Amino acid sequence: MNPWLETLQKKNTQLRNNGLIRRLQMRESPNAPEVQLEGKKLLSFCSNDYLGLSNHPILAEALAAGAVQFGIGSGASPLISGHTNAHAKLEQALAQTQNLHIPNVSSCLMSTGFMANVGALTALASLGQISFFSDSLNHASIIDGIRFAKTCHQATVSIFQHSDYDHLKSLLELDQNTLKCIVTDGVFSMDGDIANLPKLLSLAEQYSALLYVDDAHGFGVLGENGHGSLEYFGLNSSQLIYMGTLGKAAGISGAFLASGNLWIDWFTQASRPLIYSTNTSPALSHALINSLELMHSSDGATRREKLFNNIHLWHKNAVFKRWHCLESSTPIQPLIIGDNKETLFVSGRLKEKGIWVPAIRPPTVPINSARLRITLNADHTPEMVYQLLHTLKEIEAEIDE
Repeated sequence: MNPWLETLQKKNTQLRNNGLIRRLQMRESPNAPEVQLEGKKLLSFCSNDYLGLSNHPILAEALAAGAVQFGIGSGASPLISGHTNAHAKLEQALAQTQNLHIPNVSSCLMSTGFMANVGALTALASLGQISFFSDSLNHASIIDGIRFAKTCHQATVSIFQHSDYDHLKSLLELDQNTLKCIVTDGVFSMDGDIANLPKLLSLAEQYSALLYVDDAHGFGVLGENGHGSLEYFGLNSSQLIYMGTLGKAAGISGAFLASGNLWIDWFTQASRPLIYSTNTSPALSHALINSLELMHSSDGATRREKLFNNIHLWHKNAVFKRWHCLESSTPIQPLIIGDNKETLFVSGRLKEKGIWVPAIRPPTVPINSARLRITLNADHTPEMVYQLLHTLKEIEAEIDE
C-alpha cells in the first residue's frame, strides 16, 4: 500500500475509534434561529450571529447596493490596487469604535480573524527579540500566530494558566527580553468567560509590555454601544492592540486590527497575510458600514438587551444532574459532558428532537471536557430557550434510566 494512504487510513481509524471524527453538515437556509439542515428543520443554538444581523434585510440591500457601486471583488491586494474608498470608510468607522480606548487610533481590515492574529503577532515578532505571554485557553489562531513568530523570528513563548495572573506575573518577572507582549482572548471562545483586562493591562503597564486582545466574541456584544471588551471595562492605553471580527455579532465577514496609528502602519509593512492576500470585497465593506450603524442604533441596543435576557434565562434554569455549566455571562454557554461519545450521543439525540448543537471535542477543548457549546442570540425567543432546556433534561433522564 502507498505509505501516504496507509498513514492516512490509520489516522482516520484512530480518530473514529476515539469519537473525534469531524464532518461538514450542510445548511440549506439562511442563518436564523430556525434553519433547514440536510432536509430537516431544526432549532439552532450553534451560530455566532449574536445579534441576529446575518440575515437582516438592511444588510442584504446594502450588500447589493455595494456590489453595484463598488463591484464585487477588490481585484488585488490592498497594497497594489485593492484598497477602495469603501474599505477606507469602513476602516475609519471601525477605528472610531475604539477611539475612547486607544490614543491616536487607526485600523486595518483583514480577511479573517485567524489571518489578523497570525499576521499581527508575526509582524510584532519581526521587530526584534520578543517574549509572548499567552493564556492557555487562547484561540487556535493566537497559538499558531505565536508558533510562527517563534519559528520565523525566534520569539520566546510562555504560556500562563488560564486567567492565573499571579502565574503570568511570575513569568514576566523572570523574562529578560526588552520587548514583551501579553496575548489574550477578550471572551474565551470555548468557555465564554471574559478576561480580566484591567488586571492584564496593569501588568502590561508595570512590565512595559503590549496587551494584545482578540475580541472576536466581544465586539458587538459587550459594552454599552457594543464596542467590545475595552468599552466594557472602560480601558484606555497606548499599549493596547485590539482585534475584532466582523462575521459574528456584526453578521457578515472579515476582521480588523485597531491600535495606535504607528502600530497599524507597521502591520501594513510587515503583516504577510495583509500584504499578500487579495483584499476583502468592497461590497462587503459597504454592507459592514451599515452593520456598524445597526449595532450602534436603538435597534442594536434592543438586540443586546434581548440577548442578555436570554443568557439570564438560561442561567436561571440550566441545572443538570450529570453535566455542569461553566460560569459565563456571554452568549457562549458551555455544557460540559466530559466523555466524547456521550457528547456525540447527546448532540445526536438533540438533532433527532429538532435542535442543532454540535459536539465540541478534543483537541478543540482539553481532554475529558467534551461539551455542547450552546450559543444564544438576540433572535431566540424565551420559548426556544425553554425548549432547549426541556429537551436536554429529557435526554439526561434517558441516559440515567
